[in-house]
Amino acid sequence: MPKPVNVRVTTIDAELEFAIQPNTTGKQLFDQVVKTIGLREIWFFGLQYTDSKGFSTWLKLNKKVLSQDVKKETPLQFKFRAKFYPEDVAEEIIQDITLRLFYLQVKNAILSDDIYCPPETSVLLASYAVQAKYGDFQKDLHQPGFLANDRLLPERVTQQHKLSKEEWEERITNWYGEHRGMLREDAMMEYLKIAQDLEMYGVNYFEIRNKKGTELWLGVDALGLNIYEKDDRLTPKIGFPWSEIRNISFNDRKFVIKPIDKKAPDFVFFAPRLRINKRILTLCMGNHELYMRRRKPDTIEVQQMKAQNKEEKLAKQQEREKLQREIAAREKAERMQAEYEERFRAMQAEMERRQGELKEAQETIRKLEDQLRETQVAKDELEKQQRELHEMMQRLEESKNLEAEERARLEEEILSKKQEVEEISSEVRTKEEENRLLQQEMEDARRKQEEASQALIAASTTPKHHHLQETEYDEDDDNQMENGDTSRDLRSDDDDELNDPVNERITLAEKNERLQNQLKSLKEDLANTRDDQQETTMDKIHKENVKQGRDKYKTLREVRKGNTKRRVDQFENM
Repeated sequence: MPKPVNVRVTTIDAELEFAIQPNTTGKQLFDQVVKTIGLREIWFFGLQYTDSKGFSTWLKLNKKVLSQDVKKETPLQFKFRAKFYPEDVAEEIIQDITLRLFYLQVKNAILSDDIYCPPETSVLLASYAVQAKYGDFQKDLHQPGFLANDRLLPERVTQQHKLSKEEWEERITNWYGEHRGMLREDAMMEYLKIAQDLEMYGVNYFEIRNKKGTELWLGVDALGLNIYEKDDRLTPKIGFPWSEIRNISFNDRKFVIKPIDKKAPDFVFFAPRLRINKRILTLCMGNHELYMRRRKPDTIEVQQMKAQNKEEKLAKQQEREKLQREIAAREKAERMQAEYEERFRAMQAEMERRQGELKEAQETIRKLEDQLRETQVAKDELEKQQRELHEMMQRLEESKNLEAEERARLEEEILSKKQEVEEISSEVRTKEEENRLLQQEMEDARRKQEEASQALIAASTTPKHHHLQETEYDEDDDNQMENGDTSRDLRSDDDDELNDPVNERITLAEKNERLQNQLKSLKEDLANTRDDQQETTMDKIHKENVKQGRDKYKTLREVRKGNTKRRVDQFENM
């Protein structure tokens, strides 16, 4: 029995190991990989390997793995990567696993500068990447420094700005906080929706020459073919949508594209090696097939996948809404608890104040009682003196017949007693006035005591309207492509005419005012820290494009204007 061969397949975030037989085909290995990771949107992906000459090549599915020029090592090494890109990620990507694989691959391409991304967009994308990794921002959990080990920005961007790692983190975290409540998958989708408007997104570049020998770039992507000057891979100079191309073929290093318009000459260019033309042909065929598929009704399988995905999303949404209700209820309970604690503290302070007032009132009452006792003593003394005076007066009457000397002495005593009685009467009146005032104070004190007692009772009782309302709902209530030869017909004369999707396409920033404002704010903020000496050629080209009012789709519309013959002639003269 033939000895199995060990194979290692690296996805963007995992490593898989398989043992294959010598007669295992590329398709059998590919099917094993997609089955293992649970991927059904297989048409976007392929297996990549490094050949014996060091070139990166796509595994052919219809041939045996071991018959292909895979670099001999143990285990054999393959990368599982996106080979073709959607025209519009929001419209085409169905599964979460597909979304994740695209997100990670595009993010890596942006961070390594394989896709040029301006600084302000880089920071905004980084904030979505943080949301996708960490979920909602939580101040107590996401302390300064929590992004220290994350690679979030292209090195070019960090070098061009006089900002420390901490300052970059602060800026990214500020924008990250704005995505609160966004699902991780939605954050990945938002990332891709912004990234797909970048000029180099999804483009495979190949070095070519025209008949004059001018060195140029050919760009192959989901929307068609574009020609770039050697020093500018951002701004295409000539473009051909897939709807204009009838046939593609190559002979050795010469590649020929035949337009639908038979009056137009063939579009001919030269690649440095035969293997490059083979790869261009494969990518053209695959992208064209997907381009045509998008313009036809979905297959039964795709319809089923979309229906299943819709159900799963609905279930997730319901689960999330339930979770959000629980979170909101918990936060409300925490707020109310904090409010009650604050009220309790206020009531405690009020109780202490009332108790102080109560003590003051009790002290006033005690003083009043003392004062009343003193008044009563004075009254008793007055009555006693009045009795003595009365007795003296009686004695005076009786003593009319007494001698003059005795009578004078008695009159003097009577006068003295009258003065004493008058003084005591005055003192009693004073005491009575004081009593009246104290009685008033006592009334006030009793009223305060009553208020304080009522307040103490109120402070120790929870008002009815502060009790939590019972919830009304029940807690448990839930709401593939074959590789071709050297010539391929892409369209026939009988095919219906197709509109170029670029004609209607605008960038997300152009149709989303909030995104426009976010990017504008970031750009203004970063302008103050920019080091112009670190500006790259790409930065200069991008800056000029922005100055001229260009973006990805406006440029593509411009370079696809005019008839095919004019554009082919323009290419020949470059």
